[in-house]
Amino acid sequence: MYEQYWNLKEKPFQNTPDPRYLFLSNQHEDALMKLTYVIAQGLGCGMLTGVFGCGKTLLGKAILNDLGKDRYRCAYIFNPCVSEPAELLRAIVRGLSPQALPEKKTELLVDPLLEKLQAILLDNVSEGKENIVVIDEAHAIEDTRIFEQMRLVLNFQSENKFLLTLLILGQPELRDKVDAIKPLDQRVAVRCHLDHLSSSDVDKYIKHRLKVAGSTESPDNPIFAKEAVEAIAKHSGSIPRRINTLCDLILMSGFAKKTKKIELDFIKSVIEDFNVS
Repeated sequence: MYEQYWNLKEKPFQNTPDPRYLFLSNQHEDALMKLTYVIAQGLGCGMLTGVFGCGKTLLGKAILNDLGKDRYRCAYIFNPCVSEPAELLRAIVRGLSPQALPEKKTELLVDPLLEKLQAILLDNVSEGKENIVVIDEAHAIEDTRIFEQMRLVLNFQSENKFLLTLLILGQPELRDKVDAIKPLDQRVAVRCHLDHLSSSDVDKYIKHRLKVAGSTESPDNPIFAKEAVEAIAKHSGSIPRRINTLCDLILMSGFAKKTKKIELDFIKSVIEDFNVS
């Protein structure tokens, strides 16, 4: 809608987990390094927590994107709030194997699924592939049996390594939930946390997303004035998802009103016009 007006190839502030748009602040780079290390060294389990909208899912997607499909089999679980542990196992089995699930109900219970999962893990390893399971939004899990099931899948090991790597992603309350289940807590080899961006990173974040979207703005004539960026950082709490939402509205409004540059007063008018919280 506004891309051509701002000399962009695509919208830069979509709230979708596109790995191209991952901005590596110091904390994001640290988390990326640690979680990649968990996978590369076969440490079994890593946990990433962070405030809402800070980029956990995007980081998880970027990690899998960098790994490549030739060496890894990946199961990405977006909704772990299932009614029973068998549902989680079925999702993992579907993600790690191209084969269809069994049709018999008796083969879709926990014990048969664990047996099938073990066979899949061994088959993948024998083919030279590593197994990765990512469980996103894990903070929303209320049933402790689901966490217990996560622990059980980490029991699949050879003599010298785990047969899969489990990455658990969620908001800060996930830490307390995992801490309350000591057998699982003790298996988390690496923990990392994402918070809001620093004020200086907000400017870099906006410029990064504009550049990925094809912007050719010059340092001497940026789309967003310095004072405008400071206002965006303050109003959004420097949280990437909220920055995206606000900046998208700003660019759309700027196009509608034929604004040449985003200044502080224009930011204030957009916030007021759209009642952006």
